[in-house]
Amino acid sequence: MFGSTVLEVAVGLTFCYATVALIVSTVQEALASALKMRARGLLEGIKSMLNDPDFTALARTLYAHALVNPHGNPAQPGQEHIGAKPSYIKPEHFAIALIDAVQSIPGDYGQLGRDIDALPDPQIKRALQSIYQRAGGDMARFQASVESWFDSAMERVSGVYKRRSMMISVLLSLLLAALFNIDSIHLFRTLWAHPSLAAQIGAAPATLNPQALQMLWALPIGWEQFPPALDRQFALSVAGWALTASTALFGAPFWFDLMKRTVQIRGTGPKP
Repeated sequence: MFGSTVLEVAVGLTFCYATVALIVSTVQEALASALKMRARGLLEGIKSMLNDPDFTALARTLYAHALVNPHGNPAQPGQEHIGAKPSYIKPEHFAIALIDAVQSIPGDYGQLGRDIDALPDPQIKRALQSIYQRAGGDMARFQASVESWFDSAMERVSGVYKRRSMMISVLLSLLLAALFNIDSIHLFRTLWAHPSLAAQIGAAPATLNPQALQMLWALPIGWEQFPPALDRQFALSVAGWALTASTALFGAPFWFDLMKRTVQIRGTGPKP
């Protein structure tokens, strides 16, 4: 029993979940690229960090700096076209750009303390004054402290982006499961009764290609009757969709690695 039905069911389920997770991650990356989600998230994080929610003060000046936004238009530093915004900023570039944005006279580091005192925003002024005092007038230490401040702020931005990505991933996988009726409960029952349906699945490709989709459609998924009747069986299918959607949170690499191990175990003995 362990050498036949259990392993075939495990191979079929892990392959299905790996393919669903791969499709979801591919669609999600396409959406993130099309909607400039990383650039928008970075911009919102810096606006929050510099207390400039309207993008009219220090954050706007910083984004006009060539080290931060080399593709921007210096003549129009307030342009709202998100396509010109970067999706990543190096901490050292941020520190240099912030120092340049604060300075009244570029390159006059002796004036930096007075320039910080002259900032109109009390919150940012207090933060930079504290960093400047701790640096003791050492520009290298001041710049390193600003970089550390930026890294801490970006950790929070990264956490927010990951939570949003996880929510989008669940919604996409739930939509995919409903559209193609990828019901984990029905899939398990069918594979348990007919393990030969998963016998042809071997080393699955880790990329989305026709071979992977062909093997996916060989599994008991898809609609036999549409629209479905709103009965007890439909409620069970909804639960199966939710279970399928939850597996996408583990990511395609997890499922492909698990499937590889399962196929190797199956290959150690004779196939049924």
